[in-house]
Amino acid sequence: MELAIKIIMLAVFFGVMVFIGIYCRKHATDVNGFVLGGRSVGPWLTAFAYGTSYFSAVVFVGYAGQFGWKYGIAATWAGIGNALLGSLLAWAVLGRRTRVLTQHLDSSTMAQFFGSRFNSEGIKLAASAIIFVFLIPYTASLYNGLSRLFGMAFNIDYSVCVIAMAVLTGVYVIAGGYMATAINDFIQGIIMLVGIVAVIAAVLKTQGGFLASLDGLARVTDEAVSKTPGVFASFFGPDPLNLLGVVMLTSLGTWGLPQMVQKFYAIKSEKVINKGMIISTVFAAIVAGGCYFLGGFGRLFSDRVDVAADGYDAIIPAMLSDLSPFLIAVVVLLVLSASMSTLSSLVLTSSSTLTLDFIKEKLVKDLKEKSQLLIMRLLIVVFILISVIIAIIQYKSNVTFIAQLMGVSWGALAGAFLAPFLYGLYWKRVTKAAVWVNFIFSCAVMTANIFFGSYFPAFLRSPINAGAFCMIAGLVIVPVISLITKAPSKKHVDYVFSCYDRKVVVSAKDSIGEPVNEEEK
Repeated sequence: MELAIKIIMLAVFFGVMVFIGIYCRKHATDVNGFVLGGRSVGPWLTAFAYGTSYFSAVVFVGYAGQFGWKYGIAATWAGIGNALLGSLLAWAVLGRRTRVLTQHLDSSTMAQFFGSRFNSEGIKLAASAIIFVFLIPYTASLYNGLSRLFGMAFNIDYSVCVIAMAVLTGVYVIAGGYMATAINDFIQGIIMLVGIVAVIAAVLKTQGGFLASLDGLARVTDEAVSKTPGVFASFFGPDPLNLLGVVMLTSLGTWGLPQMVQKFYAIKSEKVINKGMIISTVFAAIVAGGCYFLGGFGRLFSDRVDVAADGYDAIIPAMLSDLSPFLIAVVVLLVLSASMSTLSSLVLTSSSTLTLDFIKEKLVKDLKEKSQLLIMRLLIVVFILISVIIAIIQYKSNVTFIAQLMGVSWGALAGAFLAPFLYGLYWKRVTKAAVWVNFIFSCAVMTANIFFGSYFPAFLRSPINAGAFCMIAGLVIVPVISLITKAPSKKHVDYVFSCYDRKVVVSAKDSIGEPVNEEEK
């Protein structure tokens, strides 16, 4: 009976996802519809698409477990940062200008934006390559969070879980494109909201409730981490500096991630941005804040998990192991929703980038629209296949933790793109040289961190901190290099920024007896 409940819930979930993909085929008949939903997506779908692409099994299983164990209840700051910096401020600073400028430049991908904004084919191709290469480890990391949960709930082999999730995600993305992804993200987002609240309540109840859990956490000691009593239940935890690095990478990093920023491209109009900003912020506060808050109590379950032997990824599954069959099924759906929504966004971003920015521009100049759609769909299959193979190999060889894989990907992408994208929206003086230097710097640092991390300064050995360093360094590198290199063409820059200050002529009716101008007074 218990297994039947889980299987029925999964079957309904997968059936709905596939049905929506098939239903949305009518929105995916051209490139604009397939990649951006015809730029006609409303605030709720856009906000949920942004939020569900933001949070995946990496956050729920990897980050929540690892950082909750390291920082205790203070890990909740990461969720707060995700809501305020990664959602609220991102929408406020990037939303409108991104939507207006990308339509003006006719850009469907981040690489296209860079190429048009800085008038450089080389920069566009480099951005396309960075996106493809560094999205792969991120995508591979999505599957890993499912392995322990499915093993706990169904005792199913990890490879079967990975392949099933990849195939089902591929079906609805290939069939319905961005619109199918956005609608499914909305449904998956609702599951995530309900699921995280229910799981937190159930887990804390097993420890006697919130106050009893907090009291128990205050009694936990680990002299290898800190000798301060009650540090894991404190406001800033045992290591505020490294916690700040986590907050920076997971919050500010979204500003430079192509799969996140491209959500602004598809917004229906400027009017929906404020509403979408509020919805996205509330979503992030509940989901991300809830995940890290839950992870903060991980040490209360130290009798069920051996972190030294099993790794941080075993913490959250251990916390959930005693829940009812129904709640375990809810958790599985929650993590599936989080992972599939992010996976769909990643594969759509990668396939569209390679097709529009590389194949169409360099290999087949006169590529027809139907051929572009076919190639994008084929590349979705290829990209999913590569990520599945890497995920299975990584799992069986136990190379690294989920959070480390994601840290490398986020660090390279956000470090390379955040500063050029942000400055490119607002500042006319940004030069090609500055963009190139920033691309090379961030990719080199994060690649070196993978192979030679042990030689880095202690604070930068973690991919998380190295990624945060690349982002902050980029905010300095881009303006400094721009000021000491040749300014971009005034004609091109004026054309780019003309969309922000177009003059509009309107007619008006005068009231009888009121002067039209000063001369008539």
